[in-house]
Amino acid sequence: MAREWKRVRFDIPAERVGRITLTRPESANAQDYQMLSDLNQAFDCAAQDEQVRVIVLAAEGRHFSSGHDLGALNPDMDAFRTVGTQCHFDAPGAEGYMAREAEMYVGLCWRWRNIPKPTIAQVQGKVIAGGLMLVWPMDLVVCSEDASFSDPVVAFGVNGHEYFVHPYEAGARLAKEMLFTGRAIGAEEAYLRGMVNKVVPRDELESATLEMAAHIAKRPMFGLSLAKQSVNNSLDAQGMYTSIQSAFGLHHVAHSHNMQVHGTLIDPAGLQVVRDEA
Repeated sequence: MAREWKRVRFDIPAERVGRITLTRPESANAQDYQMLSDLNQAFDCAAQDEQVRVIVLAAEGRHFSSGHDLGALNPDMDAFRTVGTQCHFDAPGAEGYMAREAEMYVGLCWRWRNIPKPTIAQVQGKVIAGGLMLVWPMDLVVCSEDASFSDPVVAFGVNGHEYFVHPYEAGARLAKEMLFTGRAIGAEEAYLRGMVNKVVPRDELESATLEMAAHIAKRPMFGLSLAKQSVNNSLDAQGMYTSIQSAFGLHHVAHSHNMQVHGTLIDPAGLQVVRDEA
């Protein structure tokens, strides 16, 4: 598989460590479907590389990811290699759009969450809404002191971003606070709440992440895979995937409501609310 893509870069920064880097800093790594498709191919490449035991997800620029690129929500799906079983992407109404989001958002996030190799998110700056969908499928999170995490999209008249694992990542009460108020959770609070594993100064972020990755990579691959699957199985036993699908259905009820009331997928008044609070 080729290791050159439009929106991501892949390298081997340490022995047995593969690193995928988001390369759209001019837009704060806003994710369009091209980025998600490239990212998925890069994850496949790293997963299939027998020399890689740990995968790091990093990002260029000041911010890890500002979330979905709201100007690129309806691309031609024929331009992307799909990997799930969704279909009828061009169907009218809710059918087509729900299928696109099921493939490009929930479907890809769930694939990445279940890669049988340890994954580490290397996070700096802001992680907003859809940006969390890149961080939360990873097994571990190392972040800089300036990192913050938010999902303010209730202001758009929806329940939250599509890969809805907020209660599992933040706990039920903090998840509700994040969603109800839209406020950002800073690095130290995220650490105290168990959302991240380690907080370091910005200039030490790369080295600290690679140090952790290299340490993990000394373990045998099979043991790492079994340990990851065991923890993921415990979350699955708690109904994680079922809750994601339930929330995803409600997400599309919100989209349909907004289309009927506002003529757009989201309540446009929410844009100003989010800008005022940024």
